[in-house]
Amino acid sequence: MRPLRLDMAGFTVFRTETTVDFTDADFFALVGPTGSGKSSILDAICFALYGVVPRWGSSRGIASALAPSATEARVRLVFESAGSRYVATRVVRRDARGAVKTGNAGLQLMPPGFDVTRLDTGMSPDDLGEVLAGSPAEMDRAVLDAVGLPYEQFTTCVLLPQGRFADFLHAKPATRQQILVNLLGLDVYERIRERATARAATAEAAMAAVDHLLGGLTDADEAAVDAAHQRLAAVRGLVDTVAAVLPQLARAQQAVTEADARLAGIDGELDLLTALRPPDAVTAVADEVAAARDAAAVAGHEVSAAEEREDKIRAELAAAGDPTALRLLLRAHTERDRLAADAAALAPAVATAQAEHDAGVTALRSARAGATDADAALDRARQAYQEAQSGDRAAALRRHLVAGADCPVCAQPVSVVPALPDGSRLAQAEAAGHAARATADQARHRVAEAEQALRAVERALDQARARDEQLTARLAELDAQLAGSPGADALRAELDALERAQRAVDDAGTAVRRARDAARATQRGVLAAEQRLQAAWREFDATRDAVARLGPPAADRDDLTGAWARLAGWAAAQLAARRGERVDAQAALDAARRAAADTGAHVDEMFVAAGEVPPAGRQDDRPAPDPTTPASTTPDPAAYRQAVALALQRAQAEHSRVSERFTQAGELRQRRIGHERDAQTARALAGHLRANNFERWLLAEALDLLVEGGSRILRELSSGQYELVHDKGEFFVVDHHDAGLRRGVRTLSGGETFQASLALALALSEQLSGMSSTAASLESIVLDEGFGSLDAATLDTVAATLEGLAARGDRMVGLVTHVPALAERVPVRFEVSKDARTARVRRSGL
Repeated sequence: MRPLRLDMAGFTVFRTETTVDFTDADFFALVGPTGSGKSSILDAICFALYGVVPRWGSSRGIASALAPSATEARVRLVFESAGSRYVATRVVRRDARGAVKTGNAGLQLMPPGFDVTRLDTGMSPDDLGEVLAGSPAEMDRAVLDAVGLPYEQFTTCVLLPQGRFADFLHAKPATRQQILVNLLGLDVYERIRERATARAATAEAAMAAVDHLLGGLTDADEAAVDAAHQRLAAVRGLVDTVAAVLPQLARAQQAVTEADARLAGIDGELDLLTALRPPDAVTAVADEVAAARDAAAVAGHEVSAAEEREDKIRAELAAAGDPTALRLLLRAHTERDRLAADAAALAPAVATAQAEHDAGVTALRSARAGATDADAALDRARQAYQEAQSGDRAAALRRHLVAGADCPVCAQPVSVVPALPDGSRLAQAEAAGHAARATADQARHRVAEAEQALRAVERALDQARARDEQLTARLAELDAQLAGSPGADALRAELDALERAQRAVDDAGTAVRRARDAARATQRGVLAAEQRLQAAWREFDATRDAVARLGPPAADRDDLTGAWARLAGWAAAQLAARRGERVDAQAALDAARRAAADTGAHVDEMFVAAGEVPPAGRQDDRPAPDPTTPASTTPDPAAYRQAVALALQRAQAEHSRVSERFTQAGELRQRRIGHERDAQTARALAGHLRANNFERWLLAEALDLLVEGGSRILRELSSGQYELVHDKGEFFVVDHHDAGLRRGVRTLSGGETFQASLALALALSEQLSGMSSTAASLESIVLDEGFGSLDAATLDTVAATLEGLAARGDRMVGLVTHVPALAERVPVRFEVSKDARTARVRRSGL
């Protein structure tokens, strides 16, 4: 399996649409800060294929696929496997209750040569190729068929998850043995044993079925075959004899057929001639056509006369004058009389409006003068009120003055205190002021009323004057238009004369239309009569055509009655002649039938002599019309030919059946021998595979090859210091720098453990395709480990090993690392970064 393109959205830290393009990335590294999402890219690859990720565990399951606060996660992986290109898709959704479920899962086989960059154009799933799986349940089988590895083997040989790098190295022997069984598919031998047992049972059941069939073939011996062969030879002789006689029978039958056809032809002609008789209404149809044509001619003359009278009256009306001009002059007279009356009635109204206007002007002047006097009186009342206020204030102050003391207002000594007034004048002045204000308000109101009344009078006067001017102008126009007019009464007299003439024209037009309607009705009568005549001719033609082959006389197309009379006379003469011919034809048919019956009886004797039943089928002739001639049957050559063919088929079928049963019995005996041999072989194989020695030998061989390959890689990684060995399923490391000391793998340091685990992982990946019975397509390996525990020299060796593995070109090599020195040696780097919203991937390098 080799990834080509990965699309993610809403998956773990990748909230937004993110694409990782692995095209031409034979050796790549995922780099970036801790927690940026490097391992999530590998999780997405594993999730797209298998729907599960190693580091999620079983506590949260697929809920881990959703980015925080996201409701949907989508992953799409395009990959190659064994030369074919696939696309795997999984969609996870969170419903309204918070439950997370797989909403969609599918695997499609893409068309050959499909350009992965076309996915950026928004293609629909239907465009991606053949659907291999359309649900999560179908995905497991489809992915296993495409990749060749189940989930456990995939995460051990192709994608090595973080934190599980050394699982295989530190596993117990029994666990490691089970892993190898799963990886190498050794359970296939158990399935072989089960199939061998089932095959033995099937073979034994087949033997029993063959024995049952042989019990039903006891009569399939050589004597039965000989009897069938003799019967077939006898029937073949009958075939040859009948074939020689059948031409004679066919000629006799042909004679019967021809005689019968001649008699049938004469009978048909007799039927036609008997049925030929003229229709009852032939003469009436011709008379109707003549009467209809005469009526149409009369109606045509009446139309011409009506049209001439209409033309004459219309000419007289056109010479009488134009009624429109006369009506316009009469309308002008009527309008002038009405407008003159309106002008006479308008003069008093204008005078009245003028008088009302003059009165209104006088009333407005009077009201304005009264308002001026009222305003002056109001000003005097206000002055008196102010003086009364000042007097009251002085009186109030005077009460506090003391002769010889200083005045509190002017600060001068008071020589004499004036006497106090008898009372206050302020209330009297205030009442006078109120009265003056009321009088002024009333005066202003009278002014406003006078102004409003004057404006209304002015509008009425203006309208009356404008109407008077309009009437005067229109009367002048009408006087000019009516100059030279003969007067209204004369115009009315002329219009009455024109209307009488128009009524005469209308009456003449009505008469023309009635005459035309009558003419059209007569034409329809002519058409209907001619159609009946044509129908009668068609009936005649059909009758004559029916006997045309008998040579009827020609017809005069102008005389239907005469044509029918001539045809009927000819038919009567022909009927007498045909009746004589029929007697001769019946006699010839009877003679032909007797000859054919004699030949058929001879053939029947041949069938009886050969041991076969003669055919019962014969051609049944219709009863002879003549009661004195008996009905008879004639032998049918086809029936004899069919009967002899059926006899031959039966003989051949019986011969074939006996021969086949004889052959079938021999084949069944041979088949029983084969089933017995298969049952013995399958039982022996199942017995051999029932022991565990074979599986243990295969596991030992596989472990030897695995340790040999891992030891070779470990020597390269450790510069010859370490090599890997095993003893009774346990792994040990031999330290050549310490006198070949054998150390258990659990005693290794972190760096040594990494080197041994890497060597074993690479060897496992290299050797699996050769050892596995599943023929897995191991086209890539991805290591999710930090490489931080290695020193510079070992790191250089690891890098060189990975570079060499990638340079072989048979697989993609990928790794996740934090070590800059290692990342710089990788030609293609996917730099993973993360901000507060989402993670991003940027490709750099080659």
